[in-house]
Amino acid sequence: MKLNSILKSTLIAAALISTGLQAKPVYVATTAIVEHPALDAVRDGIKSVLNESGYKDGELKFTYESAQGQPAIAAQIARKMVGDQPDVIVAIATPSAQAAVSVSRNIPVVFSAVTDPLGAKLVSSMTKPGGNVTGLSDMVNVKQHLELIKEFVPNLKTVGVPYNPGEANSVSTVAALKIAAAEMGIKIVESAAPKSSDVMIATKQLVGKVDAIYCPIDNTIISAVESVIKVGIDAQIPVFAGDTDTVARGAVAAVGYDYFDLGRQTGEIVVRILNGEKPGSIDVKMAQGTNLFVNPKMAARMGISVPEAVLTRATKVIK
Repeated sequence: MKLNSILKSTLIAAALISTGLQAKPVYVATTAIVEHPALDAVRDGIKSVLNESGYKDGELKFTYESAQGQPAIAAQIARKMVGDQPDVIVAIATPSAQAAVSVSRNIPVVFSAVTDPLGAKLVSSMTKPGGNVTGLSDMVNVKQHLELIKEFVPNLKTVGVPYNPGEANSVSTVAALKIAAAEMGIKIVESAAPKSSDVMIATKQLVGKVDAIYCPIDNTIISAVESVIKVGIDAQIPVFAGDTDTVARGAVAAVGYDYFDLGRQTGEIVVRILNGEKPGSIDVKMAQGTNLFVNPKMAARMGISVPEAVLTRATKVIK
């Protein structure tokens, strides 16, 4: 009986293949505004959950395209993806998400690593957003970040923030920083960098004006963060970050998400949609979990040391 069942299944599969009716692989089209470790980790986390959920090679078509930091290219990629008719579009970071949402009418869009989905006009509600869009926000606790900086710099009065005013997520972050900083008696000094090539100049403009530099989760700044680190070393101004991946690249410390895990949280939303749920009925999720990364070597190069209390509770110490 068992042999007959196997034979029958084999014959059915062969018949489907011969007639061109074999099941098409699930198609998940993924895009990000730029390639850097945090966003790359989101992509990899998404794919890992898809694989674990049974969508593997042969059963999954998983594509990825980077917009190389250019919103115009993000728009082109979004239009191309809609034309390719994937089962789900996953857009990583605000500019790519805005591009995908603006052109997709029926294809589900799942965004990830978006700080302020409401401010970016991706959804009108975080609960049951309706339509074909949902996703995951990586809104950070900026007050917690300022408190961390103050542990390193007890007499902290001014914090410099290079950012791209063209990124909606960065504008929201800076606004939140100002509110939190005012409560703590700290002044935020902004410096605009609309392009990656502007990051070095924008950071240099902060020298002599600030006690520390904070790099928000801004794709333009993070893609060129080595320029910020160099200024920090040369001017002996400690540089902190909003994402933990940047600590390995030279920032002194950060409290932030594990972006691979954030990708996995996003992947779980994608799987729910592939299993038949409507994106508009799925609440926009807030990223879960935080880590503390510190880089004692870079702290010393910028003229400070890591407080023992911070070192003791660090999730990871970069050697």
